[in-house]
Amino acid sequence: MDLSYPPEAEAFRSEVRAWLEDNLPEGWGAPGFQMTAEERAKFDKEWTPKLADGGWICASWPREYGGRGLSIMESVVLNEEFARLNAPMRADFFGDTLVGPTILQWGTEEQKQFFLPKILRGEITWCQGFSEPEAGSDLASLKTRAELDGDEWVINGQKVWTTQAQYADYIFVLCRTDPDAPQHKGISYLLMPMRQEGIEVRPIAQVDGSAEFNEVFFTNARCPRDAVVGGVNNGWQIAMTTLGFERGTSATTGYRRFQKELDHIIELARRSGKLSNPLIRQRLALAWSKVKIMQINGLRTLTATLNKDNLAAGLGATNKMFWSEYHREVMELAIDILGMEGQILTGGGAGDGDGGHTDEEFVPGVGRRHPRHSYPVSALQTGFLFSRSETIWGGTAQIQRNIVAERILGLPKEPRPEQKARAAG
Repeated sequence: MDLSYPPEAEAFRSEVRAWLEDNLPEGWGAPGFQMTAEERAKFDKEWTPKLADGGWICASWPREYGGRGLSIMESVVLNEEFARLNAPMRADFFGDTLVGPTILQWGTEEQKQFFLPKILRGEITWCQGFSEPEAGSDLASLKTRAELDGDEWVINGQKVWTTQAQYADYIFVLCRTDPDAPQHKGISYLLMPMRQEGIEVRPIAQVDGSAEFNEVFFTNARCPRDAVVGGVNNGWQIAMTTLGFERGTSATTGYRRFQKELDHIIELARRSGKLSNPLIRQRLALAWSKVKIMQINGLRTLTATLNKDNLAAGLGATNKMFWSEYHREVMELAIDILGMEGQILTGGGAGDGDGGHTDEEFVPGVGRRHPRHSYPVSALQTGFLFSRSETIWGGTAQIQRNIVAERILGLPKEPRPEQKARAAG
């Protein structure tokens, strides 16, 4: 594992730093920096056009599709510099990071010309339609169906845990297009407009009042026949590409949010006097060591990627499993340090103007939340609640263990339930 970056990557780092210094609000990233709700709204509105004008959105894409054609190392440096200052670097996570690269790799030229410029300019937003009530970890058992009717697909079924569906313009959705084919062979990957009568979105309200997750119901919803990415009945392979982008985009920067959060928790333990407790101190030391392991594993993943080593895919699964379980543990530690205070709602409602919890007080990596006024959670309480989902989305911890076992350790695939039943009988 070579920890040195080539000179051209470091030269590019200087360019990125200079741009950020010129374009971020004065004082951004400094201790105590805050923005009012109005200032944040103005920043959000102006920031995406600035990113687009600077060429930073999807900068790794080829120049012919609006990117800058960055190398892997330049892309890593770009991520690192934005992460260093906690500066937003995407117009729309699902568009920039998941479906955009998927279209770039698998889409037709017509799909690329239609969708990619809109993604780059932040003109359309996306959501991901994969999971179903009975098809989460066993995604291949999905039942949402798409049937051809002339020049259109007609979609019926349900998706669940669909993040940001209530705001999305499009959904990249997995549908069963051949019910008679084996599970993995009869699925297609469709790009479908969300704003139509045949789609109903029901937000799933969480205990803190936020509702990023949704149920989505399709009743004779429609999309064009040519909206299939990668060919009819080839959706499983396309979906695995998308999940690969989701799990591998922050190899050298993912640990940073956990480091910032842990620093805050350590300071909390110091102020409360809990740092002298040997059990708390030991748990904090273990958490610190795990954050360092994340940093090292990120560099290992980068090295494997640069060397085009097949180990990179397995390391992505290892890292996802590791950080999601770590975060659940460290947030439980934070609540333990808070003690009984952790059972009290100590935050102010978003936009209360009372000097308490606002949109800007968020746990790194969780992002800004919008708790309801009647349930004013603090930043750490929000982090604790959110961490419960992290071992599930993007591939459950159990599924990640199977990937590690099969792709890194070379163990045989786990038998399916029907195979186990036959063996037992």
